[in-house]
Amino acid sequence: MAVDLDIDRDDVRIAVVQYSEDTLVHFDLNTHKSQKDMIYAIRNLRPKGGRVLNTGAALQYVRSNIFTTASGSRYERGVPQLLIVMIGGESSDDVAASAEDLKTFGVLSIAIGLKNAVQRELESIAYSPRFLFNLPVFGELLSVQLEILSFLKSKMGTEPPTIIGKKCSLYLDVVFLLDGSGDTRDGFPIMRQFVERMVDKFNIDENKDRVSVVQYSTQAQAHFLLNSYFSKRDVLKSLGNMQHRGGRPLNTGAALEYVKNHVFIASAGSRHFEGVPQILILVTGGRSQDDVRGPAAALKHEKIVPFSVGTQTADIIQLQAISYVPSHTFTVSQFDNLQSIEQELMSYVKRVPSQPRRLQSTLVGKDSFNY
Repeated sequence: MAVDLDIDRDDVRIAVVQYSEDTLVHFDLNTHKSQKDMIYAIRNLRPKGGRVLNTGAALQYVRSNIFTTASGSRYERGVPQLLIVMIGGESSDDVAASAEDLKTFGVLSIAIGLKNAVQRELESIAYSPRFLFNLPVFGELLSVQLEILSFLKSKMGTEPPTIIGKKCSLYLDVVFLLDGSGDTRDGFPIMRQFVERMVDKFNIDENKDRVSVVQYSTQAQAHFLLNSYFSKRDVLKSLGNMQHRGGRPLNTGAALEYVKNHVFIASAGSRHFEGVPQILILVTGGRSQDDVRGPAAALKHEKIVPFSVGTQTADIIQLQAISYVPSHTFTVSQFDNLQSIEQELMSYVKRVPSQPRRLQSTLVGKDSFNY
């Protein structure tokens, strides 16, 4: 395959990763700059061995460590991100969640099953059925090489995919949920600046992007709703006047319920029924004292897409439970480092696809929606 591709820093880049129970990177996307070096490295590959196959962990590894700017990925420049997965057996861990994570990020995965590969795992990995090849023996790899190569070349220079059959929305409803507990007092000004920088990247207007900010500790309180301000100037002015609330304990679960019932509703400015993506960005520095899984599941059921940003004092398990998919979870050592994740977070937010239009419920007193 590499022989037939134009390997160059400004053309095609290739990484090779091998896995069994753990993952081994042979080289990243920015390691080899010529076809000669690439082919030499490939010819010197040796099987790593191992009896346990953790395909899910391997998929998550390449998403988090290979398809990144530091490893040579050019996804931020719109270069298509392609993954060819060759599997010879059944995975010992869950594959579906990691596969969906890759698709959400925009990676187009081709699944090649060999010998004892499991069809359902291949189906979950492949971006669509046409990108799935299940071969009885290794020798048949040559039979699909030309088809895969032709497909790879056809994708060069095209836009990266989002989610199957869906297009990114032209505008968004974004709610920032900020930890205003006593433990974040020193970091709150930095948290506020983070929101201000994020807001500056949106196109704030009644008919474009809408933003809301909610602060919480024991209880949640909206600083302003999605229909409070329709200009960037007014949003930033209100943010500048926002004061830290304080309070203990930290009840993130209750705050998630609050935004679902009081902010992501039509009377508060949500355009959920119009199909506008509903996005929640949680920023926290601590562990919630109440349950987050139930409220997070309720948000996702309503097609609300949560992102979680936490410091090292936050509970990573809780953050991942809240996030729509694992890659929607971002961690920083302290609030001072929030700026380091802004660009990647925004790239994810901008790629959330629009939803089908929904019929507004006619039930009196209910801010719910039905398909």
